[in-house]
Amino acid sequence: MSPLLRHPAAKPLLFALCALPLAQLVWGAANNSLGANPAEALIRGLGDWTLRLLCLSLAITPLRQALNQPLLARFRRMLGLWAFAYASLHLLAYAWLDMGLVPGDIVRDIAKRPFILMGFLAWALMLPLAATSFNRAIRALGGARWQALHRLVYGLALVGLAHFIWMRAGKNDFAEPAVYGLLLALLLGWRLLRAMRR
Repeated sequence: MSPLLRHPAAKPLLFALCALPLAQLVWGAANNSLGANPAEALIRGLGDWTLRLLCLSLAITPLRQALNQPLLARFRRMLGLWAFAYASLHLLAYAWLDMGLVPGDIVRDIAKRPFILMGFLAWALMLPLAATSFNRAIRALGGARWQALHRLVYGLALVGLAHFIWMRAGKNDFAEPAVYGLLLALLLGWRLLRAMRR
């Protein structure tokens, strides 16, 4: 596996794979093929891919250790930044398609609906992580402070999951949130066991 992970085409291929769902959603919106409620399909599709990419980025370290493939770490930053990109587009699509980009309406909706508040909080927690995902920021913060800051990813993953569960609660649809909840429980449990062993 190492030669494949080291190959110059590995990162461009991952970039293309991460961009593919976005391209499909944009294509579907442009061709009116997102179903009866295209705005909702676009907003939820962007949110779904945010959570998927966030889970993938969290899974990199356990997979790297389990498979003894340290080169997997090369792809964690890209997955995290793509997760932030999808989260930002998810927020923008909500603000534009649901709220008409009216700031007052957005603020009132965040205050009125707890699941919207949780989603906004998750995005706000992602913002400093994305802003410090570059080598210059790592050098400026120092390794220890940078690592401490980036442990926020586990908290924001839980907040993002809460946003998803709360949103689905209105329709009593908990099957998909349960899958993400189990996956995050495994990833956080692995992290906790590792910390206890240290």
